[in-house]
Amino acid sequence: MGSNARERILEGALELLRAEDGASITLDGAAKQAGVTKPGLMYHFATKEALMQAVVDHAAQKWERLMLARLGRPLAEASPREKVAAYVRVALTEPHDRADYAICSDALYTPALSEAWTGRMGPWVCLPDDLPAPERARLTAARLMADGYWTSAATGVFPVAEADRSRILAIADALLNEGDR
Repeated sequence: MGSNARERILEGALELLRAEDGASITLDGAAKQAGVTKPGLMYHFATKEALMQAVVDHAAQKWERLMLARLGRPLAEASPREKVAAYVRVALTEPHDRADYAICSDALYTPALSEAWTGRMGPWVCLPDDLPAPERARLTAARLMADGYWTSAATGVFPVAEADRSRILAIADALLNEGDR
């Protein structure tokens, strides 16, 4: 059972969160969803905690790949504005669902899961202390707009009309680029 099975297990676990009834992730459920036996799943993830940590990392890694593609160069070479802009673009243009939200919100209550999420996302959204206050405020405001949008899109609670998404993105872009004028 190779990395393909590992990927199927992780995607299967996310599918459980996408289910209409919001099923939770169990070893049995994830194995069944992925089409593997429970011992086959446990070859990759010995415990539910190990599976959950891998699922959170898998979801955060997806965001990271999307943001790197938007950035178009190594993260270490990007300015704070460019990093936040990549985050904003992904949050406002990529599809999101309840699994994204569940993974992010569940991680809040478990330090090991929170560390996996913040370890991957922190370099994109944590701003340096020496950033001028007006720029810090603009970048934070744009990020918070993006956070609100993806939360709404992922949960379906108070959804934003699709026609408004491009306008929101334009406002976020104006905030991000205001210092360039």
